Amino acid sequence: MKAPHITTHRALSRRTLLKGSGISLALPMLDAMLPCFARDAAKAAEPPRRFVGMMTNMGILPQFFFPEQTGKDYTLSPYLELLKEQRDQLTVFSGVSLPGVDGGHAAEKSFLTGAPGASRGSFKNSISLDQVMAEKIGGDTRIPSLALMIGSEMMSCSWTRSGSMIPPERSPLKLFQKLFVEDRPEQKASAVRRLQEDRSLLDSLRERAKRLEKSVGAADRDRLEQYFTSVRDLERRLAKATDWVDQPKPKVSAKAPEEIREQHDLAKNERVMFDLVRLALETDSTRIVTVCLNTGTLTPRQIPGVKTMCHELTHHGNREDRLDELRLIEDAQFSALGEFLKGMEAAKEQGASLLDQTAVLYGTNMGSANSHANDNLPVLLAGGGFKHAGHLAFDKKKNYPLTNLYVSLLQSLGVETTSFSSGTGTMHGLELT
Repeated sequence: MKAPHITTHRALSRRTLLKGSGISLALPMLDAMLPCFARDAAKAAEPPRRFVGMMTNMGILPQFFFPEQTGKDYTLSPYLELLKEQRDQLTVFSGVSLPGVDGGHAAEKSFLTGAPGASRGSFKNSISLDQVMAEKIGGDTRIPSLALMIGSEMMSCSWTRSGSMIPPERSPLKLFQKLFVEDRPEQKASAVRRLQEDRSLLDSLRERAKRLEKSVGAADRDRLEQYFTSVRDLERRLAKATDWVDQPKPKVSAKAPEEIREQHDLAKNERVMFDLVRLALETDSTRIVTVCLNTGTLTPRQIPGVKTMCHELTHHGNREDRLDELRLIEDAQFSALGEFLKGMEAAKEQGASLLDQTAVLYGTNMGSANSHANDNLPVLLAGGGFKHAGHLAFDKKKNYPLTNLYVSLLQSLGVETTSFSSGTGTMHGLELT
C-alpha cells in the first residue's frame, strides 16, 4: 500500500496553549502543536536510521515467548518460531522492566516514556522515546513522526514533553491519504496560514520572554536562554515545514486501503497498518513510527477457534481452554509481526535492507496480564544495525532497566545522550555494528 499526504495535525489546540500561564507551560504545548516538518534537501551519504516502536497492551504469554537458553544458540520458543527467518536480526530480552512503572493496565501509558507511578491519580507522563528522536531527526522528513493505533479504544504510545498524549491515527485510509495523496490548493493555503500563525505566535512568546529576562535572577535567565534556543529550533523547523507545502508527495503503485469496517478483525487490520508503516519508511516520508495495539475489547472471531474477548482471556487463571484461545490470538499477532519484518528485510536502500536501518521494538506493558504484573516484560528488538545477541537474560527478581535499551536506541539515531527517563546508560550486552 502506498500514497502521500501531509496534514498539520495538532495534539494540542492553540487555544489551550494561549490559556497557559508562563513560559514553562508554553514551550511543551507549542512543541506538540507544531505541524509536520520538512527534510533537508541534501541526502545523507549513508541510508538514514529509523525507529518503529510497537506495544501490545494486553501482555504476552511468557511461557510461549521466552527462550529457555541464553545467548545466540537458544532454542526458538513457539512465538519466536514465527520470526525464525529474522532470527539473526533479533535480540530477545528477559528480566527487564521499567523502574517504578506500576498499575497493571495503567502502565501502558509509560511503555515508551518510563514515567513512574502510572497507578497514582496524580500521575503526569513525560516525553516518549519517539518524540525525543523526532526532536533530533524529525525535521529531515515531511512527517517528523507517526503515532498509530490498532483497536477499538483510543490509545497512543507517543507523548509530548508536557506529558500530553499525541492522538494516534487509526484509519488506514486517512494514513494513506496523509502519506501519498496530494492536498488540494485550498488545503495547502490553509497549511501555509497555520504555519504563519505559528510563526507569529513564536514571535509573541519570544517577546514575552525577552521582557521577563530583564526582571528575573540568574537561574531563571539560564532557563530562558534554554527556552530561546528551543524557539530558534522551532523556527528552523517551521521554515522547513513551509518548504514542504508545495513539494510533491511520493508516488506509489499500491492502491489505497479500504477503511476498517470490522474492528475485531485483528489479524487483517494489523497487516494493513504494518504495510503502510513499511511504505512510510520506504518512501522516507517519516523515520519514526509508533504503533499501539489495543486489543482489550476486541473479540477477533476471524481467527479460527477464537470466540472470547481478549481482556477476558488474559485473566485466564491458567485454565487450559482460555490459554489455548489466547495463544491463537498471540500467534496471529506474531505472524503479522513476522510478515512485517520480512517485508522490511526485502526492501533495499543503498545496498542495505530497510530492516538493517530500522530498529523495531516490540513488547508489552505487562509481564503477566493475568496478575497485572509489570515486571519481567516480554520485549524484543529487531534490525537497526545492532550486533544482535540472541537472548539477553537478566535477573527475574531484580530486573534490569528497559530504559537503558531506550538510551541505546536514541544513540543509534544520533541523539547525543547517556540517559533517558530512568535509564542511565546503554543496554548491557547490545552494541551497534
